[in-house]
Amino acid sequence: MLERRLTALIAASITLMALAILWNVFMRHRVPVAAPVRPPVSAVPDTATHTASDTATPRPPPQPPATTTTSQGVGADTGGLSYMDALARSETRRRVRASAGVTYLNEIVAASQDSMLHRWDNRGRNPVRVYVTPGTVANFQPGFVDAIRGAFAEWGSTGVPVRFDLGGDSTNAEVTFRWRIQFEIERTGQTDLEWDQDGHILRATVTIATFDPKGRPLGVDDVRAVALHEIGHVIGLDHSPDSTDLMYAKGTIRRLSDRDVRTALLLYQLTPGSLR
Repeated sequence: MLERRLTALIAASITLMALAILWNVFMRHRVPVAAPVRPPVSAVPDTATHTASDTATPRPPPQPPATTTTSQGVGADTGGLSYMDALARSETRRRVRASAGVTYLNEIVAASQDSMLHRWDNRGRNPVRVYVTPGTVANFQPGFVDAIRGAFAEWGSTGVPVRFDLGGDSTNAEVTFRWRIQFEIERTGQTDLEWDQDGHILRATVTIATFDPKGRPLGVDDVRAVALHEIGHVIGLDHSPDSTDLMYAKGTIRRLSDRDVRTALLLYQLTPGSLR
C-alpha cells in the first residue's frame, strides 16, 4: 500500500517537472510586443522654473526706462495702477477740468496724443542749463541772443517754479537753441522735447529761423516774440486754442496773456505724467 503511494507521488512530481520545463520553453520562444515609444522628458530642477529664454541665451542686463523724443509724445503704459495712483490721477483730471476758461490746460490734454502732462521736475533751485548756439546763418544778428535772454526773463517774472541758466555750454546743456535760415512750412520756430515715462522733461531743442516763410528777414523783436512762444513749449505748454494767447499756434501776440501765465502755474502745481 505504501509502495503504491510513493510510486504515485513520484509520478506526480515528474509530471509537474515536465510541465514546468515545457512552460519555460514556451515563454522563451514567445515574441515580445514593443512598448509604445514616449518622447523624452527633460529634467527640470525642483529649485527653479525655466523658460525658453532662461535656457537658450543669457538675459541682457536691465535697461533704464526708455525716453520719448518728439513734439507730441507717446502714452505711457497705465496698466496695473495702484488705488492711490488712480485716485491721484482722478484728482488731477478734476482740477484740470475745473480750470476750463481760466486756463487752457484742459484743451492741451484733450488735444494731446498721450493725455500726459509734461514739465521739469524740481528745477526751482537747480536751474535748467541753456546753451545758445552762435549763429552763422544769413541774417543772424548778435542782438538775437539778447532777445532770447529777454524772453527767458519775461517767463521768469511770472512765478513759474523753474529757473534757467543761460551760461550752459554745448556739452552739458539741457536746452539748446539753434538757428536756421527758414522752415519749409508755415513756422518761424520749433521746439522738440524729450521726456521720461513719468512726464518729466529731460531735454529740449529749440530751432529759430532768421527769415519767415515768405522770405522776410526777422528783426530782434521778432526773435524775442518767437523765443517767448518756444520757451512756453520748453516749460511744458502746448498750443492754446485762443488767438489772444501767446501760445496760440499761428497768432501774432507778442506778450504773455493772463491765461498763458495761469496755465503754466497750474501745470507746475500738478503731478506730471499720464492722466488716463
